[in-house]
Amino acid sequence: MLVAKAGPRAMEIIDLAVESKVRVDRVGSFELDRLAPGNRGIALRIEDNFQDGVNLSLDDYLNGLEDRQDALALILDEITDPHNYGAILRSCDQFGVDIVISRNRRNAKHAGVISQTSAGAVSWVPQAEVPNLVRAVGQLKDAGFWIYGADMKGEPVYEKDLRGRAALVLGGEGSGISRLLKESCDGLIGIPSRGKIDSLNVSVAAGVLLYEVVRQRLRGAST
Repeated sequence: MLVAKAGPRAMEIIDLAVESKVRVDRVGSFELDRLAPGNRGIALRIEDNFQDGVNLSLDDYLNGLEDRQDALALILDEITDPHNYGAILRSCDQFGVDIVISRNRRNAKHAGVISQTSAGAVSWVPQAEVPNLVRAVGQLKDAGFWIYGADMKGEPVYEKDLRGRAALVLGGEGSGISRLLKESCDGLIGIPSRGKIDSLNVSVAAGVLLYEVVRQRLRGAST
């Protein structure tokens, strides 16, 4: 932990760090601003070999489902911006996603950025890295999942029944879902827009789509 200005709130954090045996180093304000722009006088440095709090293999996840019918998975196809990745994890935590599946979840290996942007959700949302996303989709289908790809030309999301075992697929920034993965989906869903630009940021789209999944499931549970 790096500290430049020890105000009352910073002192409380420092005390907790000392209790937890976290190293605390005093640095100048200029140095801290260089290392952590936008800081408030205190910053935590995380090494890039930081391991996520919850790592799970896809096989273990599927084997543990048993009779559960409301399982929800999210598949990320080459999300390279760590800010987007972190923001998506935050939405996954809020909307109860069971597992996030990616081919290489650290295309941009910025653990500190991901942790900060996810507001800590990186430590709580189960994640699985697989060598082949198309093969992972096949495993999910064998387990009774319906696979829906996010696409601006897809069917309006609110018109698709997203209850039951479902997995959403989000494509990379700019490139979208890769061809073979898109062809593996059971359907494509989109978010109707009235704006003048062509699409939403992928992390924003993830939040909207996951909200609709939860909305449908809560509505179904109350009827």
